[in-house]
This record gives sequence, C-alpha cells and structure tokens, in this order.
Amino acid sequence: MIPKLNPELALDASIVAFTKALLHAGFTGDIETSYASRLAVATDNSIYQALPQAVLLPRSTDDLVIMTSLAQTSSFSHIKFCPRGGGTGTNGQALTEQVVVDLSRHMRQVLEINVEQRWVRVQAGVIKDQLNAFLKPYGFFFAPDLSTSNRATIGGMINTDASGQGSLVYGKTSDHVLALKTVLIDGNVLKTHKMPLFEAEHRAELPNSIGRIYQQVLRSCREKRSDILATFPRLNRFLTGYDLEHVFNDEMTEFDLSRIITGSEGSLGFVTEAKLNITPIAKYKCLLNIKYDSFESALRNSPFLVEAQATSVETVDSKVLNLARGDIIWHQVKDLITDVPGKDMQGLNIVEYNTEDEAEITEKIAALTSKLDDAMAAGEGGIIGYQLTYDASAINAIYTMRKKAVGLLGNTPGSQKPLAFAEDTAVPPENLADFILEFRALLDQYGLHYGMFGHVDAGVLHVRPALDLIDPDQERLLRTISDQVVALTAKYGGLMWGEHGKGYRSEYGPAFFGETLFTELRKIKAAFDPRNRINPGKICTPYQNGDKLVSVDGQKRAWFDRQIPIEVRQSFDSSLNCNGNGLCFNYDETSPMCPSSKITKDRRHSPKGRAGLMREWLRLNQQQGVDVLADEQRLLTQSQGLTALWQKMKHSWAQRQGEADFSHEVKEAMDGCLACKACASQCPINVDVPTFRSRFLQLYHSRYLRPAKDHIVGNIERMAPILAKAPKFVNFFLKRSLVQKTLAHGIGYVDTPLLSVPTLVERLNNRYGFDLTALQALTIAERQKTVLLVQDPFTSFYEAELVADALALIEKLGYRPVLLPFLPNGKPQHVKGFLREFAKTAKRAADFLNQLHALQLPLIGLDASLVLVYRDEYAKTLGNERGDFNVQLLHEWLAPLALPAASRPAQFSLLAHCTEKTALPATEKTWQQIFDKTGLSLKVVSVGCCGMAGTYGHEQAQLANSKALFDLSWREPVERLGTEQLLVTGFSCRSQVKRLVGDKPRHPLQVLLQHI
Repeated sequence: MIPKLNPELALDASIVAFTKALLHAGFTGDIETSYASRLAVATDNSIYQALPQAVLLPRSTDDLVIMTSLAQTSSFSHIKFCPRGGGTGTNGQALTEQVVVDLSRHMRQVLEINVEQRWVRVQAGVIKDQLNAFLKPYGFFFAPDLSTSNRATIGGMINTDASGQGSLVYGKTSDHVLALKTVLIDGNVLKTHKMPLFEAEHRAELPNSIGRIYQQVLRSCREKRSDILATFPRLNRFLTGYDLEHVFNDEMTEFDLSRIITGSEGSLGFVTEAKLNITPIAKYKCLLNIKYDSFESALRNSPFLVEAQATSVETVDSKVLNLARGDIIWHQVKDLITDVPGKDMQGLNIVEYNTEDEAEITEKIAALTSKLDDAMAAGEGGIIGYQLTYDASAINAIYTMRKKAVGLLGNTPGSQKPLAFAEDTAVPPENLADFILEFRALLDQYGLHYGMFGHVDAGVLHVRPALDLIDPDQERLLRTISDQVVALTAKYGGLMWGEHGKGYRSEYGPAFFGETLFTELRKIKAAFDPRNRINPGKICTPYQNGDKLVSVDGQKRAWFDRQIPIEVRQSFDSSLNCNGNGLCFNYDETSPMCPSSKITKDRRHSPKGRAGLMREWLRLNQQQGVDVLADEQRLLTQSQGLTALWQKMKHSWAQRQGEADFSHEVKEAMDGCLACKACASQCPINVDVPTFRSRFLQLYHSRYLRPAKDHIVGNIERMAPILAKAPKFVNFFLKRSLVQKTLAHGIGYVDTPLLSVPTLVERLNNRYGFDLTALQALTIAERQKTVLLVQDPFTSFYEAELVADALALIEKLGYRPVLLPFLPNGKPQHVKGFLREFAKTAKRAADFLNQLHALQLPLIGLDASLVLVYRDEYAKTLGNERGDFNVQLLHEWLAPLALPAASRPAQFSLLAHCTEKTALPATEKTWQQIFDKTGLSLKVVSVGCCGMAGTYGHEQAQLANSKALFDLSWREPVERLGTEQLLVTGFSCRSQVKRLVGDKPRHPLQVLLQHI
C-alpha cells in the first residue's frame, strides 16, 4: 500500500503573509501555493529545475502594480520574482525558487489593431499563433516565426528577443516592437517607445525610478558607444541581454528604451502590454526541399541559396529526418520529401520564397532550379534531388515538421537524450560549415550522438548533444562541452547564445562583454532593479551588489530523477522522458492535443504537468522506501481483503477531514484527463498520460476508497447487457428528474444516456447470428464474403440503430455479416485504473478473438476508442499472450473495396473522433476516398475535442469543462452546417452533439447505406 506523501517543503511564512496581503489589497488574479502548482512551473524546456514558493497569475497590469507596490513594504521587501510566459525557454530563464509571476493564463487579450498604420496592441500572455490567427483576416501576420509558435507568448518573445525562420527578411522581435508597457519593481509603470533624443533627456530628469533608468541608459549607451560597436559581432541573430547598440539609431538622434527591455529575459521588469508592427501576408509562396548526400553538403550549399535571394533557408540533418519518419507528422510530408532512388538522403535544405509579385517569384524559382539541375548533372554540391510546392497547406506541413524537430530529438531511443545547453550558437553564415565540422569533431571526440537543425541563412544552428545527466560523469561532461563551445564560437567570430538567450549560461556574459561593458550592464540593472529582485542572477547582477550569477552547473531535473530506481524509471519511461518542450500547451482550438490543458489553462492539467507530477510522486515514494513496482504487481495478482478495505476506509475518512497528502494533488490532475490519448501520438516524446494515469489510479486506490461513479463506469460493460433486457423500464426511471438529481449529487454522474429502444436483439430479429461451428465449415469462397462485426457496449446498447445499419451496409455490399456475441472490451476498466480486472477482461476477449482470427475472417469494430484498445492496451497488458488477431475499423475494411455509385450526388462534412484521428492520422483522408468512390463529397472539418470523451462528460465535476470544450471548436460548425450534413465517427461525439444541440448527427456508414 502506498504511504501518505507529505513533502517537507513548508512555505516561507513571509510568502504566505504576502499572498494573503495581496488578496486584501485587491489582487484579482490567481494565487497558487500547492505543491502540484509549484511543480508545474518548476521546469521549462531546459535541463534545469527550481521549485518556486508560489505562483501568481495576474489578470491585468493593475494586478502587477498591486503586487509590486506591496512588495515595497518592509515586510515583503526581500521577496524576489520571476516573470514567466509560455515556459518554452531552453535555458531556464523563467525558473526561480522565489515567486513565479505567470502572465500566460489570463493576460491573453488582443487589445487594439490599426490596419492603416499596421500595428496591433496586445497583452503579454497572447500566444504567437493566436495573434496570427487574429491578424489573418486582415491580411497581416506578426513576423518572427518560432518553432514554439503555438505556445510561446508575446511577452516571452519580447523577453528573449525571439526570432526564428526568415529572420534575414523579417528580423527579430525587437525589430517589430513599437512600444512596451512595463511594471517596475517599485510599482511604477514604464511606457517606452521610440522618441527624439531630447525627449529621452527630458525624461532622465524625472525625480523617480523612471528618470533614474533613462539617465543611466543614456549615459551607458552614449559614453561607451565605441566599445559597444567594437564588441558586438555583426550578426543577424544576436542577443546581447541588454541591447546597448540599438537604443540609438545610427545618427544618434532617436532613442528607444524598449530595446533594453527586449531581450532582458525578464530581469528588468514585468512587460504587460506591447504595441507591435505587423507585416502583410505575401500572396505568393513557394517552398523547395533540396536533398543532399551529406549534412556537410547541405551546410556548404546554404550560402549559395541565400545568394539566390531566398526568404529563408532552414536545414535538418538525417537524424531529425529519420525521427520524423516515425512520427505522426510524417504522413503529412512524406510525399513532399520523397527518397531519391539509389541515393541516401543525409541532409535537407528547406528554401522558401515569398513575394507580392507572381512574376518575381516565378523568375527566382526558375533561376534556382536551373542551377540545381546543372549542379546535379555535373555531380556537384552533393545535391541529389529537389521538390517544390506552391500549396499553402503543404508548406505549413513542412514547417510543422521542422518546428517539431526539437521534440523529435528528445524521442531518441536510449537513456542518452539530445539536450539543450549549447544549441543556438551563431556565427557568420560564411563560417558556418567549418564551424560545424569542428563542432562535430568536438562531440565525436567524446563519442556523443547529436542532431542538428536550424537557420543556416543566419548562421544559427541548433546542435543537441545526447547525454544522460542521471550519470554524474555525463553531467560534468556537459560543463566541459559547454566551456569548449563558448571558446569555439569565439574562434569563428560568433557567440554561444544566438537565439534562445542566456538564462543559466549568464555566467559566460562577463567574458564576452568584457569588464567595461559588463559593468555598464550591471549599472543598468541597478537602475531598474537595485536590490536584484526580478529574475536574479540572469543576465547580470546590479552594480555594487554581491549576488552571484546563475551557473551552467545549476540544479537539474536529472538530480531528482537520479533518486528514482532505474527499474522504475524504465517502467514509467513515458512520464520520465518528458523533456519539457511544451507542445502539449498548443493553444489551437482545432488541435486535439490535450483538451484539459486548453480549457483550464492550468499547467498541471497538461501532459507535461501530469508527467512532472508523476515523476515527483515516484521519487517521494522511493524516499519512503516504497517499492512501487512490487506493490503494483501485488495489486495485479492479488485481491485486497477486508483488512485492506478497513484501512482504506480510515484513510479516506482522514482525507475528508483535510489530511494532507501529495497523492491527492496528483489525483486531482489525473482526474482532469479525458483519456483521449492524443498526447500519445501528438507529443513528439509520446508522453502517454492515460497509461500512467491508470497505473497511478490503481496504486492510489490501494490506499483510498474509490468513488461510486468509478465502480459504475468500471462495470458498465457488465451492467449494460443486463439493463438492456428491460430498456423501457430502465429508461422510465432514468428520465425522472429525481433519479437524475440523485445520480448527480449522490454519485456525481449526470445526463445518464438512455438505452436503445428497440434493442439490438429486437431490431435484428435473429438475423446475422453467430455459430462458430458453421463458420468453421465455410468454404474458402464463402469466407471471402463473410465479415464478423465485433460489438462494443456503447453502440450495441445505446445506439443499436448504428450496429443494425452497419450490418445492413455490409450485406448491401455483397458480404455476409455475422454479429459476434457481446464480449466486454475493458476500456472503461482501464480508464478508471481497474487494471487487475482489465487484464482478465483483455485475456478473455483476446482468446475469443484469436480463435476467430484462425478462421481468416475480417473482424470489424465501429467505435475507434474501443477498437484501438485491442491494439495498444491489450499489447501492453498481455504481451505475447495478446495473439495476432486484428480488429479493423469500418473505414479500414471499406478502403480497398470497389464500392457502387451513390444514387445521387450529395455533400457532407466530417468531424472525426480525437482518439481515432490522432492514432490513425489517415482516417479523415480514408473516409474522403471512400466517399469519392461512390460519387459523394466529404469535406473534413478541423475540430478539437468535443468534450465528452467516454464518461468524462457525464461526470458532475467535469461537466462545465465538457460543455466549454464543445463550445471551443464544435459548436460553431455544428450550428453552421446542421446535423443533417454533419457526419461524426465517434459515439461520444455524437452523444455530445445530441446533448448540447438537440439533434444527433449520423455516422458516415449510415450515409453510405442510404445513398448507394
């Protein structure tokens, strides 16, 4: 039995007092001090970990003014703060052991747009892709294009001066910032924008912190101008920390203090709003994917591509390409990056052209392809082929693959994972190939594997050496390599931090800037933050302050993982492998990735958050001497007796009395998971929350009683056939408001679905019956025309008409359908963590289905969420005992068939089930192809989660989130298109539409039955 877990990490009394005083002062944001909430922001996309004392999530600039003003009082003047946006930084910029101020949850409003003057004003928590979705109807976009654009906030982009693909043309974030609103540590609000020099000098005379800041920045940047120009390299991607050079224009007649704040990594104040210039969307785009025989060839060919006036040139090596081949993204790009017969593709350059002038792009493409053809004919440059596309969706797919490169590298097999610590080096592009060759020699010297990708047009390449930091020797090696890369970049006229900022690499700042300029940085820091209270240790410390800079040797996540036994780490690798890349924070409402994260905007309720909680839960159990794997094995093989029940009753009583146990915090986060499994395929690391969630629930409930609703769900497959014997009687009571209220308030279960009337048995009237002996006697010809339909509890007992229609369709196509007897699948048991019972259910079902598999007859199921359990959970639970049976989904069986034409043409729209379209990414396209064969038209509608997800939408505790998820992406197309035209593959999805709109859409098979 797992123990009570109560980490000895009591909050500082002054932090507790500060949070209470904040509420009293009128702070309207969220204040979180639970261990789980703090753990959720203890990591970012780096190798480091720092547990904060509290997390503040303001709703407005006023909240930040209240916070900083209160922090000036004597009781709280020692408290330090760290601003945080999307948490996608690779160098620990947003980590602190003090107070995290997270602007990403609430401050997400686009405030104002001026199309004529081409600017937009936003709050700091607005996400880059969210902003571009807002701007697209106006014909504009915000240009800096990050690989993390679907979760990176504008505030984070400002603080790291983010750039990305196409920076030669579009520049960095600082090139697009027109004005900033920043709350200073003393509560003053600093508004900055480009201004005449005399106005800046006037502001320097103000008798407050704002005057002090202007005075110091003017002095440092004016007096040290020659040193600044001599020290800073002439690079497109150059993040100084505090951009001393560009505060002035070339003539030194204009002054822009925003340039100091942009790139300051949150060390000077809290940016709350930004006015940004926006760029017209080019009308014409073309992408060339140029293939090479080696990565070196791709690198050496890149200057030629830049000279060909390309908008951008991106590169990936063979390691990234091979990882992409095994990812869900590959099905979208494989036709655009085909292999060259007889050639081994070891490198790829992705070259983009875009323009307002069609003739111009046509001319440039013709000129470049002519040169590529000549080079290939002559066997020069290592070019082995190329493909081009003008299709916008294809171009987007290629860039999605490129953006996913970071995460894909994290999915490298083995304990050594490519890590971010020296991965955004910048050198002049003409030096890049030689630099990389020496970089590779350095890594080869230590026998390390690595992946490479990046922006060769700007001389920035992302190199991630693979290390296992759980090994102390390899952690020391990280420091050695880090030091050597700093020296190597200096040798080639570059620097170590070309794109992703300093963070824990700030210790290298003094050597780069030199004593003179670094002193000026410290003076500027002192003007903004004299007591080193905002993101202390990052970039620099205040002048004449004795605090130290953070170090590359800072505490890492691996230090905590090292405390978990290797057997446990390997068993729970899905949670331990999470590298923090944060793709699960995807804001896109039409993306199926992690619905709970989207709707709560709570980092705990994301795959990354849940993985972090799980790894800490495992660590704390190990600290108390618990053998988690042994406990788990006992629960799988032995039933718990009356003594265990009595103990659970006592522990559950203590829980209701408020007894603290970190396990409850983990349970709360796990309860919010919809078990849709989108994370298992959408996450580049394949973090599979439903799988480790089920294991956690089983262990958790070895100590605490299960709620009644869990028992109802876990036994639904046993109960449904019994209830279906008297459906009208059961439905009569379920329709009574008193019964519904009792279920809702007494059990926590709402909107209980009604049983089908007439039942499936009544509808079929003994047709399609199962007779094993008769099936075994079939001739080969008869077997070729016989199909077995596997029942599931939801369609058979709650949507019997669909099963009847499926049988009728199969028969109409000239086959003999046989309805197999209902046999529980086990998914409800697995979802709720009844893993012992699930193993038994799976074994019974597998034995039966393998018996039928021997007959070589196709097995077909209708609901993807259950059919996919046969493929995934059965394999994990039963291993070799699963056997070789294969249950296909209907569209998989239909796809190769020759189908008759429809009686008349008609158009429909498809909304696919989340689990189905993420686990089987070709699903939507396959249905379109099936409809095309019949002469029917099927348009795919891009939607996220409907919010039902099995029984999730029926739980009282999740009802509000369930309805909100439906409103997020489903309601608009459902109401616009109408349920007559909509086709929906998932039982849960159809049920949700019926519940919240009133009409139930059809399954695609029902339209085929009607029209062919």
